[in-house]
Amino acid sequence: MTNETASETEATIEEFATELVETGEEIARSFQGVAGAKAQENPLTAGRNLDVVMRIPVSVRIVLGSTKMPISNLVKLGRGSIIPLDRKVGEAVDIMVNDRVVARGEVVLIDDKESRFGVSLTEVVGWDAVDVSK
Repeated sequence: MTNETASETEATIEEFATELVETGEEIARSFQGVAGAKAQENPLTAGRNLDVVMRIPVSVRIVLGSTKMPISNLVKLGRGSIIPLDRKVGEAVDIMVNDRVVARGEVVLIDDKESRFGVSLTEVVGWDAVDVSK
């Protein structure tokens, strides 16, 4: 690799890293539909910064319910054991993004040849209700 190519690569990496360095508040504002403080200062870079945020992968989980039990009961579980959960049939499930509840919904069967489950959203929790300080 030539010095010029290495310098270009290093500059590209630095530029990308600079774009990724956002504070939690700026990311939260982006998710709320505000492009963040940088967008207010320079509208020409707003789309690029938001594009970087939109490419960040997140973990999505659907929580049917939970329970607590002592380890003594846990070690007795085996095939066919039933673990009662804290929710009833038909109650809303939590949709969690990166371990925070962002919506609720109901479990549905997707009518395809694979017979998969899905979730129909019934309530979206406002981003201002999500604690982004954690």
